[in-house]
Amino acid sequence: MPKFAIKYKVSTSIFLSSMTLERRIDAFSKLGDFLSQFHSSGLEINEELPTNALFLEPFRMQIKRAFESNGWFTNQNVTFAFKEWSKLLNNNNLTEWTSYYSLNNESSKSIGVIMAGNIPLVGFHDFLTVLMSGHSIQIKQSSSDAFFLPLIARFLEHVEPGFKGKIVFSDDRLSEFDAVIATGSNNTARHFEYYFGNYPHIIRRNRNSVAILTGEESSEDLNALGEDIFRYFGLGCRSVSKLMVPSGYDFDLLFGALYSFKDLIDYDKYRNNYDYNKAVYLMSRFDLLENGFVMLKEDASYASPIATLFYEFYDNKNSLKNKLETDADLIQCIVGKGNDLNYVPFGQTQKPQLNDYADGVDTFEFLVNL
Repeated sequence: MPKFAIKYKVSTSIFLSSMTLERRIDAFSKLGDFLSQFHSSGLEINEELPTNALFLEPFRMQIKRAFESNGWFTNQNVTFAFKEWSKLLNNNNLTEWTSYYSLNNESSKSIGVIMAGNIPLVGFHDFLTVLMSGHSIQIKQSSSDAFFLPLIARFLEHVEPGFKGKIVFSDDRLSEFDAVIATGSNNTARHFEYYFGNYPHIIRRNRNSVAILTGEESSEDLNALGEDIFRYFGLGCRSVSKLMVPSGYDFDLLFGALYSFKDLIDYDKYRNNYDYNKAVYLMSRFDLLENGFVMLKEDASYASPIATLFYEFYDNKNSLKNKLETDADLIQCIVGKGNDLNYVPFGQTQKPQLNDYADGVDTFEFLVNL
């Protein structure tokens, strides 16, 4: 039986402590101030933060350990995640975000959260949302991204003791929970449905992101698209893995704009994937476009391998819109100009806002209605 299976079911409604929403917001705001010190080039230490004495060195050590355990978690990508979250975790943003929901402060439920591990802090939004909604959280992390949330939990318990007892990490089966949020592959999602189907739940499957090009994009647009493609080595569900391009599109424009990302090929894990996938494609006699660090392959699928972008031609905007609406359950983000399909601007897929919910399901609304 998989480790995420149900051990037993017990109702776990408990009374909240006196920790108010304002205190929860204040604690996460302090976390935002702390995380803002981390940069890919090093630390910019804020001497006024009293938490540095206890937590600065442990976080530095965890960044190092994360890379040693998972080579995709480079210093640059981890600190990028820290920096983006630090921009969101402040009093104004958190107050505005939570103001849209009617929070019930009478009781708290236990929420089991099964997290993915494809990019650094990929489960942090669920972690934040559960705690901000006033519930307790029981977390089963992926071994690929198990380095930062336990330390963040200790930080929060230090600055706000009301969090003590509300954050539990599990290496075994989830137990004594009232609802579940689970993220995984299409295969694991079937198991999640079987085991958790009788509980209130959100179950997420594989999704990928797509960019729509018209041929009228500027070099700045296409260079920003490179951030959507290559950040986190393309491993995130918000990473663009497929291009929709008009018939006759000139790919030289794209290759020229993406050239600034060429140093990716110097990273061993990325280069190994590039070499392997290229060999497979050539042996299979697939037609490829490539420039030495990324390959373009015409393919109807949305999920492309590392160092590969799939592309598909479209004849007109109406047929393209119909296709993307039909495939909506496979798509996380649509990048482009315009608002017909709620486009994400070029360069912004890896900078989601607090109300950008995975798979378009409002996690906060789900939690406050339990």
